[in-house]
Parts: sequence; structure tokens; C-alpha cells
Amino acid sequence: MTNKSDFTEQEWEVVREGPPIAGLIAATASSGGTFRETWALAKSFAEARQHHGESELLDALVAEKPHAKRYGSSQELEQQGLERLAEAIGLLEQKASADEVESYRRFTLAVAEHVAEAHKEGGTSISADERQALDAIAATVNSSSRRP
Repeated sequence: MTNKSDFTEQEWEVVREGPPIAGLIAATASSGGTFRETWALAKSFAEARQHHGESELLDALVAEKPHAKRYGSSQELEQQGLERLAEAIGLLEQKASADEVESYRRFTLAVAEHVAEAHKEGGTSISADERQALDAIAATVNSSSRRP
């Protein structure tokens, strides 16, 4: 089992920022209710805490307040955020088991989807812009040196 102590402080910061970055990318993909979307991000972490014990890595991740670096624009957030997310996946592939990496991927995507669904736009739960952002997040977290 992998936990926080298996990472340097800088590495842990990268891993820890992944899910909130994914949520922020989804939240800024289209205009909408940032309050609801921010609330959905926090709620995703709170709900994950209820599954304590399934993964030491996720337990350590959700035990901390969601935090992500501030970006100057939504374009910067998407570009640099996806790079940061890819870096987190790479670190996890080096240090964590395949199951733990997969759990991190699922959690990160779930956070982004939960945020995207938090505010209906144009009568749909997920707008076309949000769907495009979710697809970019999925492509990033699912890219891997381990996968065939």
C-alpha cells in the first residue's frame, strides 16, 4: 500500500493537486455557477472520506483540504493543469500499485464529473464545453506508460 510518506513533499503536492485541478477545469469549461461547482468539489472529497480504508493513498489524499495552484486564465488552467495531472499519474505509476493508480484515476474523473454536473446549463446537466473538458481530463488520466 502506498501512502503519503512514499512521496517527497513536492511529489505529494503534485499528486494532491490532481483531483482539484480536474474539478477546476470542469468548473471553468463553460460559464456557470461557480458556487455550486465549488461546493460539488468539496462534497466529492467529503463523500470519498466515507470510504476510508479502501485505499491508503486515497485516504491520505482526501484527508486534506482540496487545494490547487491558482492560474491566470481558464486556458492556462487547462493547459498547465492537464500537464500537472499527467505528472501526477506518472509519479503514481512509479510509486503506487496498478490498483491504486486506477483508484486515483477514477476518483479524479469522478470529481470532475461531479463538478460538471453541479450546474445545469442550456437545460443539460453537462454542457458541450464541459463534456470536452471531461474528455481532455479522461485522456490525460488514462494516458500511461503502463497501459498497452
